[in-house]
Amino acid sequence: MTEISFDAETAAVVDRYGFDRDNFERLRDRLRRVGRGPEQNVVPGKVSPTADGDITDLPPRGSPARAALDEIGWKAIASGEVGVVILAGGMATRFGGVVKAAAEVVDGRSFLDVKLADIAVVAGRSRSKIPVYLMASFATGDAVRALGDAKRTAQVPVETFTQFVSVRVTPEAELFLGSDGKPSLYAPGHGDLTFALRASGCLDRFRIAGGRILSLSNVDNVAATLDPGVIGAHIAAKRSLTAEVVQKHPGDRGGAPARVDGMPQIVESFRFPPSFDQDTIPVFNTNTFVMDAAAIDRSFDLSWFAVSKKIDGRDAIQFERLMGQLTAFLPSHFLRVDRDGPDGRFQPAKDPEELDSRRNEIRNILTSRGVL
Repeated sequence: MTEISFDAETAAVVDRYGFDRDNFERLRDRLRRVGRGPEQNVVPGKVSPTADGDITDLPPRGSPARAALDEIGWKAIASGEVGVVILAGGMATRFGGVVKAAAEVVDGRSFLDVKLADIAVVAGRSRSKIPVYLMASFATGDAVRALGDAKRTAQVPVETFTQFVSVRVTPEAELFLGSDGKPSLYAPGHGDLTFALRASGCLDRFRIAGGRILSLSNVDNVAATLDPGVIGAHIAAKRSLTAEVVQKHPGDRGGAPARVDGMPQIVESFRFPPSFDQDTIPVFNTNTFVMDAAAIDRSFDLSWFAVSKKIDGRDAIQFERLMGQLTAFLPSHFLRVDRDGPDGRFQPAKDPEELDSRRNEIRNILTSRGVL
């Protein structure tokens, strides 16, 4: 393999955003030696469907069971124990070069504006302070920080931290150069979350201030509001991590809860053994979590996956790790929530076309919760 060297501009970026050169070289060497066949991604161990009790349903609004969970959640929020993490990284490529957090989602309101407005509603009702931590990337950090700073209040303090950066390679494990002749940089996935949250000092500051629980969701899923009932369900489950799942629709693909050697965890679709019928699992992961802050204040041996991408019309490889794999290391609870309707919590908008198809449902959900 050719030794990698960077021009001064690239070197400055990778140094600023925590590029791990030693790990990168190990991943390059692995790619060169063994390639990237799908068999390498299969999760080791015996995979079986979830058992009774692994997945619970969030009780419907208005029910006594939901009211009981709401009470638990409101108490934790009012005590200042709950914070929010919003994943606002990415590469600012899907909304016409505009950082997604700043893109309009509904009625002139941006994704981030709506997410923060929801938290402000909850903070006002609970008369508490709810800190918010925005995870941005090297490509979105400045814009996301400016957006967050503009919305910061005493009740909803906002802090922005950045995930790490890495460099794409060719299928032969050589440095991939973009159309501008420079190394092609990227943000290596949501698996950075716990590592970057700790490295930034945000997690430490949250815990020192009395924080115990973090609610986490993607900036583009504004239906995943801060819900006391969900917080209460997490506390009641007495697990370190709660992952929200929804019922599958035809054509849905994604990570799903399964048992691996008897331990329930999220398994990404490309990691299931070819012989396993994924249709036996009726739900899939929404990338919305509630986590005990103390439980994630440690390092995790998350896997790095070689992911194929088309960049400037050419094949490129980027190494990514996935946040859902935290469930392989932490006692986890899977909470089935509604996708649609007044209690719907899964309306992602990965691009303008998907947003257009969901906008009316998003508006109805946010209106019903007093956010709009």
